[in-house]
Amino acid sequence: MRTDIMPGVTFPDYELSDHTAKHRKLSELQGDDPMIVVLGRGGFCPKDRRQTEGLVQLHREMEVGYCRLVTITTDNITETNEYRSGAGAHWPFLSDPRRIVQKDLDIAEYTDPVHNPMIPHVVVLEPRLVVHKIYNGYWFFGRPTMEELRQDLRAVSMKCRPDWDITAPGFKALWDQGRKEHFYPYGKAYRETLGGGD
Repeated sequence: MRTDIMPGVTFPDYELSDHTAKHRKLSELQGDDPMIVVLGRGGFCPKDRRQTEGLVQLHREMEVGYCRLVTITTDNITETNEYRSGAGAHWPFLSDPRRIVQKDLDIAEYTDPVHNPMIPHVVVLEPRLVVHKIYNGYWFFGRPTMEELRQDLRAVSMKCRPDWDITAPGFKALWDQGRKEHFYPYGKAYRETLGGGD
């Protein structure tokens, strides 16, 4: 991984085709929410498939926790669709057969010249694509467990949700005053009505 990609910096806002062949930017997929980006080898890799099986269950929790998940591989669109469907995944899979991400982040897995995949990584992002944590998954047990990701999402959510503790002094008064912009998801809708979004 490039040495400048570390906690606290902004992750590149890659734009790639998703599993439906629609071009998607990471910032668009993230919105105002915490996000996990899985940089994988692809559907051919049993380790990636096993990791995705675990993420299928975690994603159900992430949806109700207002968090996002994206998988990027060097698979082509057909392989991406087969991988996503076969895993029973319901989050966006981005296809990068030109290896834009692999080259830009300097994560070519040189030990596999046949497939020329990315070295697997999991990147946990705060809103605005700010890197919270990076896991190197070349070895399977370098990848985060689902519980580690839950803890990461908790830490990021506590940091980015002003109403994380609605028992804190002043929050009930704000609510009673109708100042719902201080509460999620009302704050997001409020900013959008002002023409902002952030």
